[in-house]
Amino acid sequence: MGMWASLDALWEMPAEKRIFGAVLLFSWTVYLWETFLAQRQRRIYKTTTHVPPELGQIMDSETFEKSRLYQLDKSTFSFWSGLYSETEGTLILLFGGIPYLWRLSGRFCGYAGFGPEYEITQSLVFLLLATLFSALTGLPWSLYNTFVIEEKHGFNQQTLGFFMKDAIKKFVVTQCILLPVSSLLLYIIKIGGDYFFIYAWLFTLVVSLVLVTIYADYIAPLFDKFTPLPEGKLKEEIEVMAKSIDFPLTKVYVVEGSKRSSHSNAYFYGFFKNKRIVLFDTLLEEYSVLNKDIQEDSGMEPRNEEEGNSEEIKAKVKNKKQGCKNEEVLAVLGHELGHWKLGHTVKNIIISQVLSFCLTVLSRRFEFQADAFAKKLGKAKDLYSALIKLNKDNLGFPVSDWLFSMWHYSHPPLLERLQALKTMKQH
Repeated sequence: MGMWASLDALWEMPAEKRIFGAVLLFSWTVYLWETFLAQRQRRIYKTTTHVPPELGQIMDSETFEKSRLYQLDKSTFSFWSGLYSETEGTLILLFGGIPYLWRLSGRFCGYAGFGPEYEITQSLVFLLLATLFSALTGLPWSLYNTFVIEEKHGFNQQTLGFFMKDAIKKFVVTQCILLPVSSLLLYIIKIGGDYFFIYAWLFTLVVSLVLVTIYADYIAPLFDKFTPLPEGKLKEEIEVMAKSIDFPLTKVYVVEGSKRSSHSNAYFYGFFKNKRIVLFDTLLEEYSVLNKDIQEDSGMEPRNEEEGNSEEIKAKVKNKKQGCKNEEVLAVLGHELGHWKLGHTVKNIIISQVLSFCLTVLSRRFEFQADAFAKKLGKAKDLYSALIKLNKDNLGFPVSDWLFSMWHYSHPPLLERLQALKTMKQH
């Protein structure tokens, strides 16, 4: 009787309170589910203290331990930052933070001479204040992640001044995009009538495609330096590989990612007949700033032991992020081009309008398919070694809890990809 009485009392509550309670319940259910998965993976980090036998020939115990400790620190940080974020959101809802911010936005609009009829203007002020609040409350976490965790494990390359300048620039650029787009979206909703949701969805889809198109040419260069890949063997081989699969390559860039982090990456972008490839300088052995520093410190000019540099050189060599040889870079690009040739990019855009978990499952399948495509290009052996190097350079942990991996990882864990590639090589 007590349970049924509680249910009856719940349904007798006003609709807005029931919705409010449902939103909180759903939010905390998702958070607890994500925390449960994270703890499963954290248990893997804690208990897997030795290199698995399958990786014994390709990963040394020192690299494995560095990776394990890095992922443990990231896991701890993720737990506390996630708990803070969920608690902050709950308190904002419970104490009426959103209505208060809306009233405050109206007050600011009133000071500027805009009355209550200017709903879109008030909405833009509301967005500005909300994103400013989010940026300020998230800043300590971002600082800790960059200058404690990433610094501790040898990835951070930023100074505090560069970080703050970058954060301000990101906020300004975000507002320059967010506010005009939001005003148009709100106007479409206002005049859209009964079918406003269809027009709003089409508008957001078009905006997403436009942003993807212009990002690398007009937005990314505001933050990082892009230079054309010089003429040479690597560029020639990239062009030959692209031509062999009819990939309409127009330019190849190297981005100076090393001024932020020693993590490495590569991607392509562009629509129709205008495709560009971007390689991070940290991905390329001959472009790696760390490698150049080591060469300069160890071989460019003789130094006396009294100068006290020998230990510094040894430390740099020990922590060296090697990057990949040209053949391995080509293998990685063969994998990325496989995503294009097999239509994965377009499929991802379509699936993302449905359900994110389906996208994760599908993305894992696409990764294996792209690996298989690189194998068809004759790159299986080089991709195998490139994946090992990239995993080492980025301190990726090769072992994952199956449920955590299935839910979160759009890319299969290293061990699964290596096993698949090993089978491909044997065949």
